[in-house]
Amino acid sequence: MSVGRINRYSIVSSEEEGLRLTTMHGMNGFGNGKIHTRRKCRNRFVKKNGQCNVQFANMDDKSQRYMADIFTTCVDIRWRWMLVVFTLVFVVSWLAFGLAFWVIALLHGDLDNPAGDDNFTPCVLQVNGFVAAFLFSIETQSTIGYGYRCVTEECPVAVFMVVFQSIVGCIIDCFMIGAIMAKMARPKKRAQTLLFSHNAVIAMRDGKLCLMWRVGNLRKSHIVEAHVRAQLIKPRITDEGEYIPLDQIDINVGFDKGLDRIFLVSPITILHEIDEESPLFGISKQDLETADFEIVVILEGMVEATAMTTQARSSYLASEIFWGHRFEPVLFEEKNLYKVDYSHFHKTYEVPSTPRCSAKDMVENKFLVPSSNSFCYENELAFLNRDDEEEDVGGGSRALANLSPDRNSRHEFERLQTTRAMDQRSYRRESEI
Repeated sequence: MSVGRINRYSIVSSEEEGLRLTTMHGMNGFGNGKIHTRRKCRNRFVKKNGQCNVQFANMDDKSQRYMADIFTTCVDIRWRWMLVVFTLVFVVSWLAFGLAFWVIALLHGDLDNPAGDDNFTPCVLQVNGFVAAFLFSIETQSTIGYGYRCVTEECPVAVFMVVFQSIVGCIIDCFMIGAIMAKMARPKKRAQTLLFSHNAVIAMRDGKLCLMWRVGNLRKSHIVEAHVRAQLIKPRITDEGEYIPLDQIDINVGFDKGLDRIFLVSPITILHEIDEESPLFGISKQDLETADFEIVVILEGMVEATAMTTQARSSYLASEIFWGHRFEPVLFEEKNLYKVDYSHFHKTYEVPSTPRCSAKDMVENKFLVPSSNSFCYENELAFLNRDDEEEDVGGGSRALANLSPDRNSRHEFERLQTTRAMDQRSYRRESEI
């Protein structure tokens, strides 16, 4: 077998799917019964990188509220503004206490005796101007202690200012170092190595129509207590006529059965079963092409290195959900380990046997799904992988011994393909109902 045989599965990109035309049934049977319209682009509520597309306006007392929680404000601001705040806090404190020491020296008369009279004792030695007072302030707060300038017992006010500046300097150091450490240790950047598939898919899984998307972890360090959740966001009008622009509806990803808790070592496909309680229960492939909603997916867990909770977000518009597609396999077994090929992480292939009707129609009309014995893309890759392993391990004589089983596998593959074609023909007749 060769990989080139798998050309019947079409790999579709988001750009190609986003530019497709929407098909709608015509009114009263006029024309050919179809109207082609282009999908209206919907503004995202959550961007692909996880940022929320929300802007606050007309906030009363915004500055006062942010200053009331100054520590969180310093942690949330950008690094360039954080460095500006860091520099200004220290420079302003040095200038303030330098000005205080200069005023004390001025009032005591230290500036009138620059030569250093033996009968005169200044408040601070070698402080004959504002620059000298500023340097003494830096030495005091940063505990440099060159020994050239020092406070004397002549002025209790100067002694008090040295003590007070030392206390204030410790408080500033604690605050700024704490804010910088908290900003550096934030698990926000950990979400950059948590990956979501570019598209979601809808296909059959265990005889049921399911919405699926894929998540992955690019680091070898684990996400502890990882769990996923999802919400469908769309505009809604209530029974009283109230318009809700962003109505949030929970999407069950297996919370009742504990399936939302995942062991994220290799990429995992998250599954939402489209049943009676699903907001997608009445949506068919045709309805999906004109639908206006957004599915926000969230992955939460604790970073193994810091034990801090991190959250990764992404979203899928209706145009980014591929009906009748599955994800390509990314996990392969090689000798004594499992290999993850991230080049196939975002790729999907088409499954023609997927019903085009909604899950509601399948339940009400008792729709017959194709047989589970139909051959699929993953099975073909498994055959290829098994044949490659046999060729690598076996020698010349062993290859001759395995020639007959290899022919049997090819006969089995052809038989399954024939069965799959028959199932598709019977399915087409059933889908016309």
